[in-house]
Amino acid sequence: MTELSFANRVVAVTGAGRGLGREYALAFAARGAAVVVNDLGATLVGDGPSSHEPADEVVAQIRKSGGRAVANYGSVGTPEGAQGVIDAALKEFGQIDTLVNNAGVLNMKPFAEVTLEGLQRHLGVHVLGSFLLCKAAWPHMVARKYGRIVNTVSGGIFGLPSLTEYGPAKGGVFAFTRSLALEALEHGIRVNAIAPQASTRMLHASALSPELRAQLDKMMTTALVAPGPLYLGHESCSINGETLAVSGGKVCRIALTYNEGFTDPNLTPEMIRDRIDEVLDESTARVWTSATSRYEARARGS
Repeated sequence: MTELSFANRVVAVTGAGRGLGREYALAFAARGAAVVVNDLGATLVGDGPSSHEPADEVVAQIRKSGGRAVANYGSVGTPEGAQGVIDAALKEFGQIDTLVNNAGVLNMKPFAEVTLEGLQRHLGVHVLGSFLLCKAAWPHMVARKYGRIVNTVSGGIFGLPSLTEYGPAKGGVFAFTRSLALEALEHGIRVNAIAPQASTRMLHASALSPELRAQLDKMMTTALVAPGPLYLGHESCSINGETLAVSGGKVCRIALTYNEGFTDPNLTPEMIRDRIDEVLDESTARVWTSATSRYEARARGS
């Protein structure tokens, strides 16, 4: 089996100073990539003083192992910060091949305590940050007719208590990924997402018992997530617009479905009430890769 190599490739990883991002940066570098290690060095909730130390430590470790890396400390949620990540890749290494939008914040709290400021912070880092990084990298990837973009979503898009800030932000990244992927194909670019889960600061922020936390620390290592973005960020990756959930050695697909439901030209609310079991019937569910494919199928009557 041929090992995936990133020799002569340049990869930018955001939020790469700790946790999963750190694991990604080290793994890409170990396979030959030159890596831009971006990290603001802020707290998990995105506030407080920033620090250069997390990014610098990862860069030092890569260089000590004989790899190539450069640190970047910009905030991905600002146009200048996002542009700075891509500019660092171009200045230091001459190109950008793979972008991994990993940076994120998390502040779990009951909905009664959620504030507009908190929601805006989550949207700013996750959605706006992904958008701005892709916007900065896009023209360079289009010009070379090549690129791999890996965005980050979460199982939180299915709904979890105390995630009414984080969940909507990740849902926005999910939809953004699927839409951008449709424009990417003609340019030789692939855009996919990963829904990772590992024992990191984010997982430890949740209300877990010490016993469960210790168990998850052993099972859900960051090393068992890194293969996901390495595949999605590699030139051999042929899928597009997909989301892969990766955790503890398990990889599976997250997708949107439509089922058959029912059709009646004289539809009334009473019909929906009386036939709600048909509306919710999972046995007829089908996966659709885009809204366009769904509409085309509907026009064909399939």
